[in-house]
Amino acid sequence: MRRILIVEDEPDIAMGLEEDLRRNGYEVHTVGDGENALRRAHSEAWDLILLDVMLPRMDGFEVCRELRRSRIKTPVILLTAKTQEAEKVLGLELGADDYVTKPFSPRELRARIAAVLRRFDGASLGVCGFGTLEVDFEGAVVRRNGVPVALTALEFRLLKTFVERRGRVLTREQLIDAAWEQGTNISDRVVDTHILNLRKKIETDPSRPQLIQGVRGLGYRFDGHET
Repeated sequence: MRRILIVEDEPDIAMGLEEDLRRNGYEVHTVGDGENALRRAHSEAWDLILLDVMLPRMDGFEVCRELRRSRIKTPVILLTAKTQEAEKVLGLELGADDYVTKPFSPRELRARIAAVLRRFDGASLGVCGFGTLEVDFEGAVVRRNGVPVALTALEFRLLKTFVERRGRVLTREQLIDAAWEQGTNISDRVVDTHILNLRKKIETDPSRPQLIQGVRGLGYRFDGHET
């Protein structure tokens, strides 16, 4: 189930969005200000963020800017009452993937959400470098210091999941859903063991990991910055 974070300070609008998106198969959570939006975006994995521009504490433009500065690539759709072209262009330049002008129909918004998710799903990671680590996702080749690293298929899926959601904390349950076959019943201990094995292969010093960080009581986060 796709997870959507709604950032909207008007209760009636937020409730209407929640009800409509839940009826259409999305898992939805709502916050009412920019600071909480950033906190939730950093601490949890989301498939898409619906971000109102006019927010208390920190407006939607600022939130979008900080998300992209933090290398969080979660798709963002701006919800704005502003109709000026300059405002829309600013949002896109700050890293938003689309915008919807209020008032909008639920059908239009669902179509925009589906289109953004399709684009995001189809985007190729290509070749990514993180310090001494290089990952060619299309060729399924991993190198450290230029030397090929032999990953299992499961380890490669875990690494891809981490890179796709870099900067976000992923729970063990989320990692299981992303990297293991549907319906697989495994324990948290098994997940930890595979993470340990992956670290041994991609970290310069596995005892002091720089890429895959453990977050106490929550899960793991990929902190690699592209080079």
